[in-house]
Formats: sequence, C-alpha cells, structure tokens
Amino acid sequence: MHDIGDDHDHDGGTPEEEDHPLWKLDTITLTSVGIDVGTATSQILFSRLVLRRLGRELSSRFVVTERKTLYLSPIRFTPYTANRERIDDDALGRLVDDAYAEAGLTPNDVNTGAIILTGEAIRRDNARAIADLFADQRGDFVCATAGHNFEALLAAHGSGAVAYSANERCRVLNIDIGGGTTKLALAEAGRVVGTAAFHVGGRLLATDGDGTITVLEPGGKALAGHAGLDWNVGDRTSPGDIERLADHMADAVLTLARGAAAGPELEPLWVTPPLNGSRECDAVVFSGGVSEYIYGHERESHGDLGAPLGRALRRRIDDGELPGPLVSARECIRATVMGAAQHTVQVSGNTIYRSDDHLLPRKNIQVLRPPVDLDGDIDPAVMAQTIQSHFRSFDLNEGEAEVALVFVWQGPPAAFRIAAFCRGLMEGLPQTMARGRPIYLVFDHDMAGLVGTILKQDFGLQSQVLALDGITLRDFDFIDLGRVLEPSGTVPVTIKSLVFQF
Repeated sequence: MHDIGDDHDHDGGTPEEEDHPLWKLDTITLTSVGIDVGTATSQILFSRLVLRRLGRELSSRFVVTERKTLYLSPIRFTPYTANRERIDDDALGRLVDDAYAEAGLTPNDVNTGAIILTGEAIRRDNARAIADLFADQRGDFVCATAGHNFEALLAAHGSGAVAYSANERCRVLNIDIGGGTTKLALAEAGRVVGTAAFHVGGRLLATDGDGTITVLEPGGKALAGHAGLDWNVGDRTSPGDIERLADHMADAVLTLARGAAAGPELEPLWVTPPLNGSRECDAVVFSGGVSEYIYGHERESHGDLGAPLGRALRRRIDDGELPGPLVSARECIRATVMGAAQHTVQVSGNTIYRSDDHLLPRKNIQVLRPPVDLDGDIDPAVMAQTIQSHFRSFDLNEGEAEVALVFVWQGPPAAFRIAAFCRGLMEGLPQTMARGRPIYLVFDHDMAGLVGTILKQDFGLQSQVLALDGITLRDFDFIDLGRVLEPSGTVPVTIKSLVFQF
C-alpha cells in the first residue's frame, strides 16, 4: 500500500539491470522492523523494503515498490513484573532479541522501524523508557508511544478497513478489541474521520486452569461489578460467571459502537471523547485479538476473556445488532504490527527559511498534516481550531513535543492570504510559542521562504522557525532533517512512514 497518490512500478529488475550503476543509484533496499507491545500480547515483524526513485519526474522522491515479510514472530504474552505495575523490560528485551536471532538479523542490519506501545501498556510507568531503550540499542527506530486515538488509526489501516472504504467509496466502522481497550475508527472513502476508545478488552481478567483469578485489571474489576460480580485476584470463578461477564461486555461494546444511549454504567468506560455524529455505516470490520474469535480463526481459550467475549459478540452479530454488515478483516490480531516502517528520501526546495543554524540537523520529528483549507479565504480562527484538533487526534499535547506541520498551499500567494495564514498558525500554537519551542513547517509549493520571513519580520514571532518546501508528507510520517547541502541550499529529508499492507 502507498499513501501517496503517485504511480508506482511494482516490477522488479532483472539481475543484469540490478547490477547496473544507474539501477543502484535509483534503487534502495532497506530492512525494517515493527514491534507492537500491547496489553495482552507482543509481536515483532521484520520486512524488506525496495524503494525506487520517481525518475520519470526527475524527482529525488523514493517510493516503496516492493515489501516482503522476512520474519513474523509468534504472538507472545506481554511480560509484566510480579505486581503488574511495570512491563518487564528485561523479559521484553529478550523476546525481541530472540526474534532478531530467529530472523538472522542484528540491530546493525535494521535501517528503520517502529515500536508501538498500545492499550494498557501505555499506562505502565516505564512505557516511554522502553521505547527509548529499544531505539538506542536495537536499531534506528521511529519510537511512537501510541495513544488511544492513534492506535485506533493504526488498527483501521492495518485491518484493511480504510482500504475497503477507499475501494468501495463507502463508510466503514473499524472495531479493534485488544487486551485492555476497544478502539473505534470511522473511515469514509479512504480517510479516517473519527476515532474513540473505551475500556473493554479481552485481557482485563485472566484465570488459571482451576478458574482462580490471576489477573484482574481495574477495568476488569469495574466491568465485573457492573455484571454483579465482586471479584478480586485469588477468587474462584465459574464458567457461568465468566459467560455472564462476557455477555455484559459484548452488550457494552455494541452499545457504545452503535452510539446508543449508554447509561450511567457505561459512560465511564470511555477513555476518549465518544465518536461524534451518526454511526450508521456500509460495513463493519473487527480487528484485535478478540476478532480472531469473532471471525472463527481461533477457538482455543488462553484463560482470559477473549474467547467468551468473541463468542458473545458473534451471537449478537448473527442477530443483526451491528450498525452495518460485517466484512472480513485483512489482519486481525496483527493489524497494528503490520504498520512497519517505510523509508523514503526527498530533498527540499531551495527557498527554505531557517532562523537559526542550530535547527539542523534533527531526527525523528513527527509529522502532522492538519486538514486546513488553503484554497479560498483563510479564516485564522478556523485554522487555529483545526490545528489544535489535529494534535488531539494523535494524542499529542501542543507545545510538549517537536512536530512538523505540513500544509498544502492552494490559491494565489497574496499578502492578505499569507497574513491570515500566519495569524491562524500562531493562534493554533500558543503553548509552542509560550515555551519557546521551534516551529517546523513544510509546504508542497515554494512558500517556505516567504512564510518564514513574514512570521519573523512582520509578526515578530519569537520562536525559531524552520520552513521547507517541495516535500510531500502525510500523517504517520516521521522525518530526519539533514544539514543544508551546498551550493544548492537544499535540505535532505529522510521520511519514515508507517506502512499499511492493503
């Protein structure tokens, strides 16, 4: 799958062609890794990516033309310390090191990748430390601790729901049920238009072979209480009580997914604001571990709520309780990990603006592309609101992290339009400016020098500004910015995108 709307040649070269110097100049082969650390399970994927230069456009843009899975690890339970307050980073490191060994790779062999912590794993107090540890010691990673909305986006792409909505030009609801949370993503014609998450998952409770509770997350205890079951770790359960809890959870999933009146018991389950608007759709896709049971791919129980919850949901689906017809998922439990790393390279235009030489080089800047309409009149207030909303969609607090904001300029570069753009940008980044953080801007057209100059000289912006143009970026991209190339005055931009297999 390619997010970018360019034409691509998917045919590989002959051995003679691949030995030709020009082929080597226009072709890059990279090894990527994707690591998904979730509430219940963890998994690792190694891929080989072949990228080709868009030679017919005389462009330095490289695009993925081939993606091959080198190694897909078994699905393992995420290791926790005895009190389950922390992820066991040593055990997790061994799991990943074993995957490297089984794949016949070393960290030096890996060019790029992503580690994504999802679900309840985000709440563990060492989550960020784990991401940073992996980045430093196990390859040149893109580290993304996925929040609930971001995970919903990943799952919708990885499951194929977004692709289905694009191919069929329809509206699709993706319901991703993991170990700790359920994520909703609504896609229309190839674009996710809304995300949300609530506290229902298949690993909120687990028992041993005798039915004794060995794992009981706070969310699992609350849901059991709603079903009239006062449980604690060490208590004995019965199959009938487990089915009773699973029925209650299935009702909760479908009630919240449909947007029906939730009632006082279900409203507190939301961990994000609910989806806005109608949930009516043309198709429903399930992903996550519980979906394996819904689609009948898995029947064996692992001592948790996955199997009974999947059966309970399947009964309700067969009774017509979904907001749309059920369609198959491309990936179920592996939907998130199938976001591996794409590596592309571009070179900026030479009309860049840099207010401070120390702004370059930079590594692993997350890209946000707010859907700002720059075609007609530019309303600064609307633009500011759109920027703020886009930060929230990716579970980012504006001003706390360095991001690159991408804009597609349309219409004439009239002075009054650029002034309105600059006002909207500054109103949308109040915390960034208050904390003195630099502002990174990327344009597809030659606007960087003009906008940067006006921001600093006409509007007196105190924050440092780096503005680039001639670059095509999307949400989910992370970029590395190199030093300025002389005498051209351009900047090499390495783009590391989350790739989803359609």
